[in-house]
Parts: sequence; structure tokens; C-alpha cells
Amino acid sequence: MKIPKTSALMLALLAGLSSLGGVVQAQTLRAADIHNSDDYPTVVAVKRMGELLAQRTGGRLKIKVFNKGALGTEKESIDQVKVGALDIARVNVSPMNAICAKTLVPTMPFLFRSVEHMRRALDSAAGDEILRSCEPQGFVGLAFYDSGARSIYAKKPIKTVADAKGLKIRVPQSDLWVAIVSAMGANATPMPLGEVYTGLKTGLIDAAENNVPSFDGYKHYEAVKYYSRTEHSMAPEMLLMSKRSFDKLSPADQALVRAAAKESVAFQRQKWDEQEARSLALVKSKGADVVDVDKASFQAQMAPVYAKFMNTPDLQRLVKSLQDVK
Repeated sequence: MKIPKTSALMLALLAGLSSLGGVVQAQTLRAADIHNSDDYPTVVAVKRMGELLAQRTGGRLKIKVFNKGALGTEKESIDQVKVGALDIARVNVSPMNAICAKTLVPTMPFLFRSVEHMRRALDSAAGDEILRSCEPQGFVGLAFYDSGARSIYAKKPIKTVADAKGLKIRVPQSDLWVAIVSAMGANATPMPLGEVYTGLKTGLIDAAENNVPSFDGYKHYEAVKYYSRTEHSMAPEMLLMSKRSFDKLSPADQALVRAAAKESVAFQRQKWDEQEARSLALVKSKGADVVDVDKASFQAQMAPVYAKFMNTPDLQRLVKSLQDVK
């Protein structure tokens, strides 16, 4: 959501007025990201958010991004944000599933019809409700970022759900991800992302699942050649701020932070689309085979996953709200 320039200017003026009568204290918010590349879409998006804040506060509010896992894993970043030891973290939605239940909803398989639908749905009132649901746990949900569509890659093409049967497929450490892959008839194998390359090379696992930039960035295409576009999940990234840090800001500065975060979303999506196109071209040039699949055969197996995890009227309402977005 891009706010009008006049509104941004008014927020900046209010923020400046709130500091009159005292010494203006410059503040640098610390933000964490695990991605190694300095130009990874989520990294540059948070930097963009910091630029907007600096512009609108005359340099009084800034953001310093620590990527490459410099401040720990995603789980460690979440723990630090909760207690206020870290101001901001960009994490995948999956580690938040056990903390705020509503974040399970956008993680569900085949929830979105397309990337475009996913973006419109997460920008809706239902998306904002999911972000707000983390506040009682100590997190201010500022925005959703894209993480692309996750698909299966293996040493053989996976064209139908029958092709996945019996395969050892790496998944993140998550009950939901285990359930999704198990519903396909495969053997879900939780494993840290950093161990996947070796696991694929040695045959410890038969396959993994992730987006195209990860298939490229972690060089998994060197270990397996078939990227089968199941697109079974479009689980987004979340931009979280510590409620303790947020509550220390003036109401005007809080509004500036929220506005800058929302404006960074369009920037991140543009950078994501560019990165995905580059990664797709690269893996193809390295010999990867991008395979079209029968998505309906996979989707037909997901009813037990929804029954298990979308098990309250409130969660079911949110699923419908997101799916109903045109």
C-alpha cells in the first residue's frame, strides 16, 4: 500500500514536532536476515524501508540490516525480537506457525490460485488480521514479503503425485510441512537447509522442495536436475518488529514505520520477480529441466492436511476470506 506523498510528509512533520523541546535522539533499528546475498530481495527491501524512514525523519530514524545470518538463525532472530534484544527480523512464515496460529493459514498447500492472487490476498484485510495476530506474543507484524512458489526437485521428474510416492523429501522442521509431504505419499525428512546439498549428493534424501531462487542460490541444481513445478505452497516471508521496540516509539514514528514497511512490499516484489527470472534462466543454462506437473493430483490429497490444521471456525473463516479475494 503506497501512501500519498502529502500523507507521508504530514507523518514526518508530526514525528519532528513530537521531538521539539528536547534533544533529538537519532535511533538505528537493527534488522536481521539469514540470506547471504546483499542484493537478495528481502535484504534490499528492508534497506529500502530504512531509506524511507531516514528521508522522512531527517536521519533521526534509520535501519541497519545484518544479513548472512550475522545475528543468528531465523529461530534465534525470532527469540531476540520477542524479548526486545533485536528490533526487526525478516523470517519465513513457517517458524511463526507454532507462535501465532493464524500464520498457519497462508502456509497451507494450494491455498492461492496464482502468485497474483497470493499478493492480492495478503494485501487484504484478512492478511492484515494475520499480521496483527502476533502482537499478543510480542511481535508487530509489519508486512508480508514474497517467497515465491515452492516446488519439488529430484533426480527424476515428478509429474503426478504417484511419482512422489516413497521418496525421501527434505522439509523444514515443521509439523505442517511434514504433513503436506506425507499426504503426497512421500517420506518427509526434516533437515536444516544448509545440509540439503550434501544430503542430495550422497543420497541421504531423494528430493527437496523450495523456490527457484533457493534451487539456484544453494546450487542444488548441481545435485539434482529435475525441478517439477508442483507450486504446492506460496508461504510468504514476514517482516516482524519487536513490540517492546515498537512501543518505545512515538505514535507518529510508529505510523512512519508501518507506512515505510508497507511501501517496501512493492519494491520487494519487483526485486523478487527479477531474481526469479534470473535464477530460472541460470538453472536452465546449467542443465536443469523444469517440468510441468498435474497439480490437481497433488491437490486432491490435501484434505487431511486441512482437516488437521485448519481445525477451528476462525481458521476456516480466514482460509475462505483469502480464497475469496478476487
